[in-house]
Amino acid sequence: MDLGSAANVAGAEWIGRTPHEELDRGARPELPADDPFYAPPAGFQHAAPGTVLRSRDVELSFLGVIPQRLHATQLLYRSTSRTGVPEAAVTTVIVPPDAAPDCPLVSYQCAIDAITGRCFPSYALRRHAKATGSLAQLELLLITAAVAQGWAVSIPDHEGVEGMWGAPYEPGYRILDGLRAALESEQLNFSPEAPIGLWGYSGGGLATGWAAEMCESYAPELNVVGAVLGSPVGDLGHTFQRLNGTMFSGLPALVVAALADIYPGLNRVIAEHATREGRKLLDRLHRMTTVEAVLRLIGTDMEDLVDLPLEQILAMSEVSEVFDDIKLGTAAPRPPVLIVQAVHDEIISVDDIDALADTYITGGADVTYHRDMFCDHLLLHPMSAPMALRWLGDRFAERPLTAHLVRTKWPTLLNPMTYVGMARLAGIGFKMVTGRTVRHRRL
Repeated sequence: MDLGSAANVAGAEWIGRTPHEELDRGARPELPADDPFYAPPAGFQHAAPGTVLRSRDVELSFLGVIPQRLHATQLLYRSTSRTGVPEAAVTTVIVPPDAAPDCPLVSYQCAIDAITGRCFPSYALRRHAKATGSLAQLELLLITAAVAQGWAVSIPDHEGVEGMWGAPYEPGYRILDGLRAALESEQLNFSPEAPIGLWGYSGGGLATGWAAEMCESYAPELNVVGAVLGSPVGDLGHTFQRLNGTMFSGLPALVVAALADIYPGLNRVIAEHATREGRKLLDRLHRMTTVEAVLRLIGTDMEDLVDLPLEQILAMSEVSEVFDDIKLGTAAPRPPVLIVQAVHDEIISVDDIDALADTYITGGADVTYHRDMFCDHLLLHPMSAPMALRWLGDRFAERPLTAHLVRTKWPTLLNPMTYVGMARLAGIGFKMVTGRTVRHRRL
């Protein structure tokens, strides 16, 4: 249905007259669940995916305290659930000063890795946000580095308004529809042909993987020229078993709490076999930020929270079917991809990412795979950022691509270009914590 005919549907008269809120400097953001901005207008389901429903200008800050001199606009737009049900989602778009309409646009997927709205980038990145423990607040450094390249950046709430952490397909829909919304928005003035890059790490890498796999079938009109998948959690089921009972056991617990809201079969298993303490824990996880959950659940073994051996629980069809459904690798990405993974990653198994890379290559995708020998999971994210920015810059400049390249002999820690880029990131970080303007300068 086009916008003209949709506007004639009862309750959808707003279509084509999207309201915009000017910047209210100093405003204190409400949590997404309490903020009317996140509620779609009546009849929004009649709009095409990617249609802007409303927009507003917002102030961004580092850690919710230090205001940033960045122009940011938030868009509420129509998207789609994994079952095809219309839904609304939000993205925060940062545009460099004096950006041309055809400037590159990067969709940066934060590692939300939580259910609570306090971790959604659209809330956590705003000034006065109370989001201690949200990873998005730390990733603002890398987002700002992309803006410093002269690129616009879209930061979608890829888990949706309900915080569906770990859900398949939906992150891809929200990312791609967020890009459609950014290109459509009258407030942003982008060219429809603007080159687009995708970038994310860990949970953000998983979301980026879904968008890379789905862009050809779901949004073929978008000019997506490359995707950087940093440690993209190729198999959440394996990751659950790998991390359960470790210092990172809060991460798989968060995934189970979220997936129980998505899959009725898994919810029934939990209702029947989780102990009283187990059910209370899963309920509390809905209100915890990522770091808070990790710190509180260090060493927690899910086997202590169920009335059957955990291996038996995981073998149940209702559980195994969920873990099979949420694995990446359903399609080979159309755009070239750069996969970055630490060999000695304590969170994501390199074997899972090896298998994902092989699946993509077998399917005909152009894959560059940096298999880092020295870094761990947390260190590789910032250390690989200069590589990711250079690789995306090459895609925007249409430079030749070296396909199927696996590099294990030159880790990021031994690459002199890494330290050139890290020095630039350090300069950007200094300006962020002092609230100064970050100037455009290529890494």
